[in-house]
Amino acid sequence: MECPTCQRSITIPEGGVKAIPRNLHLGFEVEVAGCISKFGSDGEKSCDACIDGSTGPAVVFCCTCHHLLCKPCQDHHKRNKILQHHQMVGLDKESLKVLPSIMKPITKRFCSQPDHEKEELEYYCETCQLLTCRDCTLVLHKDHRIDETCNIAKVHRDAMREALVCAQEMTSKLTEAFDANDKMAEQVGTSRENATLIISQAFEQLHQTIEERKKALLSHVEAISLSKTTALALQKEQLMKMQDEIDCYTEMTSLILQTHTDHEMVALGDLLPTELKATLKKIENVSLTPNQSSDIHVSLHKDTRIKDLSIFGDVMDSSPSPSQSTWSSESVAKVNEVYGVKVETMTSKGERYPYGGLQVKAELRPKSHDGAVVPGEVEDHGDGTYNITLTPQTAGPHQLLLTMDGQHVQKSPCDLYVRREYSTLCNPDQVINFSGGVAGIAIHDNGDIYVSCWRDNSIHVFDQAGQQRRTIGSSGSGDGQFRCPRGLFIKGDVMYVADCGNNCIQKLTTGGQFLQKFGQFGSGQGPFNKPFSVIVDHRNSLIIADHSNHRVVILDEAGTWLSTIEDNDHPFKYPYGLALDPQGNIHVAAHGSNCIKVFTPEGTYVRSYGDVIRPSEIVIDEEGYSLVNEFGGNCLSIFDPQGNKVHTVGNLNAPRGVLLNSETGSLYVTNSVGNTVFKFNL
Repeated sequence: MECPTCQRSITIPEGGVKAIPRNLHLGFEVEVAGCISKFGSDGEKSCDACIDGSTGPAVVFCCTCHHLLCKPCQDHHKRNKILQHHQMVGLDKESLKVLPSIMKPITKRFCSQPDHEKEELEYYCETCQLLTCRDCTLVLHKDHRIDETCNIAKVHRDAMREALVCAQEMTSKLTEAFDANDKMAEQVGTSRENATLIISQAFEQLHQTIEERKKALLSHVEAISLSKTTALALQKEQLMKMQDEIDCYTEMTSLILQTHTDHEMVALGDLLPTELKATLKKIENVSLTPNQSSDIHVSLHKDTRIKDLSIFGDVMDSSPSPSQSTWSSESVAKVNEVYGVKVETMTSKGERYPYGGLQVKAELRPKSHDGAVVPGEVEDHGDGTYNITLTPQTAGPHQLLLTMDGQHVQKSPCDLYVRREYSTLCNPDQVINFSGGVAGIAIHDNGDIYVSCWRDNSIHVFDQAGQQRRTIGSSGSGDGQFRCPRGLFIKGDVMYVADCGNNCIQKLTTGGQFLQKFGQFGSGQGPFNKPFSVIVDHRNSLIIADHSNHRVVILDEAGTWLSTIEDNDHPFKYPYGLALDPQGNIHVAAHGSNCIKVFTPEGTYVRSYGDVIRPSEIVIDEEGYSLVNEFGGNCLSIFDPQGNKVHTVGNLNAPRGVLLNSETGSLYVTNSVGNTVFKFNL
C-alpha cells in the first residue's frame, strides 16, 4: 500500500498495518517525554510564549501548543478565538501524571518565509494548494481562495470518516461474501457427493443390466448350438443306418455272384435286385447335405450402442432454473378452444438445459370465484422443451400459472384474457317471464339481477336461476317511487335509477332504501327531459342520457352539474343507452340517429360506428367489443373495437336493456314486447 505521509509504496509486514513503524507517533512520544522533563523540573519555570519572560513565571501548561504559559499568556489564550479551545492544565504533580494521556500532537507548522518563522500556518490557499500564514495570505496569496486550515482539515476528516464508513460497510459485505463463499463451497462438496452417488448407482445398475444381458445372449448361443448339433447327430444316425443297409445288400449280392450256379440264379430271380433298388430309391429321397448351417449370427449393434454409451449421461455445472426458464404462447385464448404454451428450460447460468424429466405443471385460473381451474396437459420432448395445452371453459380475465419442480417459471403467474366467441351466439339458454314491461337491467356483486319495469313502476330482483327475490319501489313521484323507470346502474351497494317519467335520477341502496334524488323537468343546467339511462365512471361521476333534451349530462357524485355533451358538429337525436370502453371513452346509443357516437371523457367527439335501427341499451366487454340492442331491428348487434359488425343475434322483441356478466359469462337481454328476459350462456 501507499504511505499516507510519503506516498511511497511499502510492503505490509506480517503483523498487518498496525506493525508498520509510525515515525509521527515516535516523534510525538519523544516530544511528550521532553515536556514531562521540563514540566517536572524544580523551581520556577519561564513562559515559552513571552519573548523575554518579563511577565512572570509559568502557571499552566497548554496540552495543544506544548507551551508553558504565564498568567497573561493564559488569559490571551482564553480571549483568542483560535486558541480558546486549547486544553490547559496546572503545574502540580497530579497534572504531571495525566499529561501523557491528554497531550495532543502539534499539527500546526510554522511559515518558512523570512520574518514569518514564528507565524503558524493557520490558513490554506485553495488556489495554490498550500498551507500559509496570516501575513502570506495578505501578500503572496492576495485575491486567492483562502480558508482556515481547520476548515480544510474538517473537510478531509469528514471525507476520511465517510470513506471509513464505506470501508466498514464493504467489510461487512465482504464478510457476508466470505460466509456465502464458504457455504457455497460446502454445498459444492455436498453436490459432488450426491452427483457421485447418482452416477455410481446408475452405472452399477447399467453394469448389472449388461451382465444380465450377456448371460441371456450366451445362454441363447448355447441353446442354438445344442439344437443344431442334436439335429445333425440325428441326421447322421439316419444316414448311418442307410449305409449299413446298403453294405448288407452289397455284401450279399457279391457273395451270390461268386457262389450261385445258373440254376440257383434263375431260382432266386430278381428278388435281391428289387430289394436293393428299393433301398437305393429310399436313400435318394433323403437329403445328403447337413440339415443345419454352421451360422450362429450375433447382432449387437455395437457401434450404435457404444456410441450411445459414450454419450450416456451428462454432468453440468449449473442446474435447471425455473426463474431463468422461458415460455411462449399463442396470442389469443378463446373459450372452449385449445390454447398452447411452449416452455424452454434454462440453467441458472442462462444456458439451454437439454434434458427432460422435470415436473412441469400448468393451470389456468379464472379471476372470478365461480370459474373452474383448468389444468394443462404437458408433453415432455426430452430435450428441455415442453408443450402444454389448456382448454379455457369461461371467458374473461384469468391467471396462467406455470411451475417447474414446484417453482414458478419466469413471468408466472401472468394475466391472460380469454375471449368470448360471439359468433356462436344464437338462441337463448333461458327465458325469464315478467308482467310489468321490462326495460333496464343491472347486476349486484352478489349475483342478483335487477330489472326495471316501466309498466308497474318498480324494480324486480331475481337470482341467477331466475327466481324472483323481491320488488323495490311503487308508482308515484315521491322519494323511492317511480314513473316509467328505464336504465339501471349498480356500483357496490348503491343503485342509480333513470326515472324517466319523473325526470330525475334516483339514488337508492340495493336493498331499496332511498338516498338522494337529482333533477326535475326542464332543459337548463339541472333539469332533465326523460332521462333514459345513467352510468358511473371511475371518478364516481354520473353520466346521464337526457333523452328528449338530445344531450348527455355529467354530474359529480353529489349531483352538481359538471358538463354537457352536445356536439353541434356531430349532433345526436334522442340518446338512449350509455357505456364506457376500456379507454374510458363514452359510447352513446343515438336512438334517433341510428348509430353509436363515441366521445372522450372530456366530451370531445371521436367517431361514429354502426348502421343500426333505433339502438337502445349498449354494453362493452373488457376487450372493447360493443353489444348493441337494436330496438327497431329486433336484434342484438355485436361490433369489434374498431366498430366493425361481427355478429347479429336475431329473434328478439323490441330489446331495451342488455347486461354482460363477465364473471359467469352470461348475457341478459330484456324484451319489452313479450316482457321477457333472455339469458345466453357465452
